[in-house]
Amino acid sequence: MSRESLLKKEFNHSDVERIRNLVKKDFTGKTKTQSGYSKKVDKHKEGDVWEENGRTWTIKNGLKQNLTKLDSAKKLVRLPLLCPKCNNRMKKRLDKKMYSIHGFCFDCTIIYEDSLKEAGLYKDYEKKMMSGNIEGFIVDMENWIRESLEDRISMVTEAGDKEDWGAVSNNYKDKVLKDMEEYIKHLRTHVI
Repeated sequence: MSRESLLKKEFNHSDVERIRNLVKKDFTGKTKTQSGYSKKVDKHKEGDVWEENGRTWTIKNGLKQNLTKLDSAKKLVRLPLLCPKCNNRMKKRLDKKMYSIHGFCFDCTIIYEDSLKEAGLYKDYEKKMMSGNIEGFIVDMENWIRESLEDRISMVTEAGDKEDWGAVSNNYKDKVLKDMEEYIKHLRTHVI
């Protein structure tokens, strides 16, 4: 290689400062001095929480992140890579379902239910799980029926005309609500 192909460019002071800042991992360091207005810059560290322009911010893993109201909901929905109980990968089809119910993987759920069977507590556990599902069903059904009774009924005919049938009559509402209460009573006495 000849001497002529070597780098002939000289580096400015700002170029050298920029490289020094990169080596020191100071990515916001200044390389030039300027006069005039300068904005106040707050330095934040890992884990700091602050408010800026009406938003809440934090630094996680070196990244500036916005904190929202939905962060807690995201944590509930997010499936971890490893089971918190046994530290095995959560890759099976039923792991997601069992994690949302119990907080651990499908294999740990089987082991947990086997230990309940050995201790003679499985019947109570099963009844509690089933009653929780039925209570959720009762609440959903009751809300749906009450909303349906309040809606106005309107239909579109084959000719394209809209017919408004009005609200449900009070006699019909009373009958439906009475039947619903009887059905809920039946569910709570015989199924739960």
